[in-house]
Amino acid sequence: EVQLVESGGGLVQPGGSLRLSCAASGFTFSNYAMSWVRQAPGKGLEWVSRINSGGSGTTTKDSVKGRFTISRDNAKNTLYLQMNSLKPEDTAVYFCAKHPFSYYTGNYDYRGQGTQVTVSS
Repeated sequence: EVQLVESGGGLVQPGGSLRLSCAASGFTFSNYAMSWVRQAPGKGLEWVSRINSGGSGTTTKDSVKGRFTISRDNAKNTLYLQMNSLKPEDTAVYFCAKHPFSYYTGNYDYRGQGTQVTVSS
């Protein structure tokens, strides 16, 4: 059974940083691309960043480029999202998601339960 468990969310002031983690199990983590997606209050899901299976290729939403960095540790079956210079508009539930292929084309097939990130003074 595929399991994706996010952690690391919380309340942070504008300009602060958080590091999200996603512990993966139930599949061969190193074989699949992964993504972070988020859902702000009252809005739909939007992708934030994607990474291929080996970690060498990434893509990031323009609005967070230069502030957010996606990475993965295939030895630890863990996906990360380092978020710096956080803004109130980054407030959302953040989910990690698994893609069905080694490259991050197309949609994901599994998603975790999410972790809340709130940016507020």
